[in-house]
Amino acid sequence: MNKPSPQPVDMSDEQGADSIEDGKRLIRLSPDKGSSLAERIANHFYRLTWRTPLHSMRLKGKYPLKLLAIPRDAIAGDPRAGKAIRAGYFLLRGQKLPVAGVDFITPLPSPAFEDYLHGFRWLRDLDQVANRETAAPAAESIMRAWLSAHAEKPTEPAWSAEHAGWRILFWATHAPLILSSGDLVYRSLVLNCFARTARHLDRSADKAPVGLPRLVAWSGVVAAGLLLPGGDPRRSFGETGLKRAIEHAFYSDGGSISRSPLAQLRGIEALAMVAAAYDAVREEVPAFLAETLGRTVAALLGLTHGDGGLGSWQGAPAIAPSLVESVVAASGVRTRPLRQARDWGYQRIGAGSTVILVDAAPPPVSPLADAGCASTGAIEISDGPDRLIVNCGGASCAGAMIPADLARGLRTTAAHSTLVLDDSNSTAILPDGTLGRGVTEVELHRQELENGSRIELSHDGYARRFGYIHRRLLVISSDGKDIRGEDMLLPAQRRKRPATAPYALRFHLAPHVDASLTADGQGALLRIDMGALWQFRCGAGELAIEDSLWVDGDGRPHAAKQLVVSATAEPGGSSLGWLLKRVG
Repeated sequence: MNKPSPQPVDMSDEQGADSIEDGKRLIRLSPDKGSSLAERIANHFYRLTWRTPLHSMRLKGKYPLKLLAIPRDAIAGDPRAGKAIRAGYFLLRGQKLPVAGVDFITPLPSPAFEDYLHGFRWLRDLDQVANRETAAPAAESIMRAWLSAHAEKPTEPAWSAEHAGWRILFWATHAPLILSSGDLVYRSLVLNCFARTARHLDRSADKAPVGLPRLVAWSGVVAAGLLLPGGDPRRSFGETGLKRAIEHAFYSDGGSISRSPLAQLRGIEALAMVAAAYDAVREEVPAFLAETLGRTVAALLGLTHGDGGLGSWQGAPAIAPSLVESVVAASGVRTRPLRQARDWGYQRIGAGSTVILVDAAPPPVSPLADAGCASTGAIEISDGPDRLIVNCGGASCAGAMIPADLARGLRTTAAHSTLVLDDSNSTAILPDGTLGRGVTEVELHRQELENGSRIELSHDGYARRFGYIHRRLLVISSDGKDIRGEDMLLPAQRRKRPATAPYALRFHLAPHVDASLTADGQGALLRIDMGALWQFRCGAGELAIEDSLWVDGDGRPHAAKQLVVSATAEPGGSSLGWLLKRVG
């Protein structure tokens, strides 16, 4: 008897009423978390075995004749990218690649393109703009080229565990595009490669890097166990591995260990696609998976602005509201935004039409993030559907529109709306791209009062080098129209004696915000295009308006402005107050 389709999980009562914890200390873990050196060496030698006859033997098995079901892909694709494929080229973040020129052996332009092509994410985009009759020939042609290059011999990056996991998920959900051919030899090759990929993941999923890659790999194992004939043992094995991967991919509050909104979105996407596979075969979604989706969606919504899009944190661009809405809808979870992510480290305040987001945690340890940023203490503010104060974002979008040098600059403290001491990063960004010394502890105090909210946080990112602790105080009125801040540089105990040093408060403005200085030079009027008027005032220092940029969800940089308040830190301690007030 067929089981009914699972209904959306309503967690609004549980997650919406999350309590606010007054005091909290967040500590950055040692940089050797994640895979140890011994594990990395062992995994390297394991990948070398892919070239041996032994690994080829491991991939052999029964030839499946069909998939048991076709899961529904409820997440919308990118119409522009889909139309580009129909026109004969792949389009990703401003980079174009002719479809006819891709042999899948020549190195691809960027890791993002590797993920897009080897993970077969492009199938969703193509499916978005064409019916099966017109899309299937194009998909089959690309599929034949990939199979010719990689079906027989696993190599990196095509057969990395993460790419293989995505490939299983997208092959399954878009099987009509790649299995509509009347060529029985070709169909058999596709189904056999599906099974070979599953066997490959059985052995390699747990060797993928901790976090999103391992989560996606085990998602592929579970999906294969559900959709291939005789897959019950694999399904049971995969569920155990997926549960373990979830425990290492997310904090207890549901936030990604990489602290990246993009990784959070991708993790929910993978889990939602696995849940769709259960639905397709009329099986109940396991409790651990449904519970994880509830926690992770609430955490994701905690980083949305009034327009429904995501803020720019830890290298992620400002992901569009439509994509967030699509992924959340696919998860089947109805919940409210998480206001205080105690471990993930983000604070959210919603007052009136104003939303304020605060990075109140150390940056992630290097093995867990590819584009981690020195953004501790930074804020973003939106007024209804309009963003006012932002971070530059987009460090993970290196490509045609964002050169590598610019991507590195987007990771710096100066690219975020916070205090920068002596033009230095609060956490070092090393020449090899990893994060070095800097913020190790963050002290946080948050109070919800009748007349508003109060957040006080401090970090030690400048203590070792300069002898200062940065403390930021934010007081927000209950209607959200009055935001008062104070940034302090205080002598750090048991550290080097602080010396006089210049510092700057930076407030990056959204591209559609026009700024003009007031006559006394201590304030600025911020007019949102076709929106509200805000006034900024600073109690000391020298205020200037400088150029900035902001990266949208497609990885495109937009010219913008920033308010910069320059002052000098004194050895005894310094304080600079400021005000943002909605005046029209």
